[in-house]
Amino acid sequence: MHAPRKKRESLVSFNHYAKIKRILAEYGTDWVIKRIDSPTSAKNFKGETVSFPYYYRIYDRDGKQIKYCKFQQIERLAAILELPVEALPVIS
Repeated sequence: MHAPRKKRESLVSFNHYAKIKRILAEYGTDWVIKRIDSPTSAKNFKGETVSFPYYYRIYDRDGKQIKYCKFQQIERLAAILELPVEALPVIS
């Protein structure tokens, strides 16, 4: 039996951040987050498209983008990594 639509969409968002966590585990502390001031959008758990004036991307120590590590909500990333937002390595 399939999960209700709302729950499934919420899991998609959660799974994306969980996937980022798994990817970052392979990098240890050799990564940084950069805020990109360019508009983007994402679907929320209700299936509504939410627009953001910026997004975040994670880079390795050589400055290369880490695949699948683009996201909009830094608070969600901090929560899944079990860190305060202030402890995340955000650069300008």
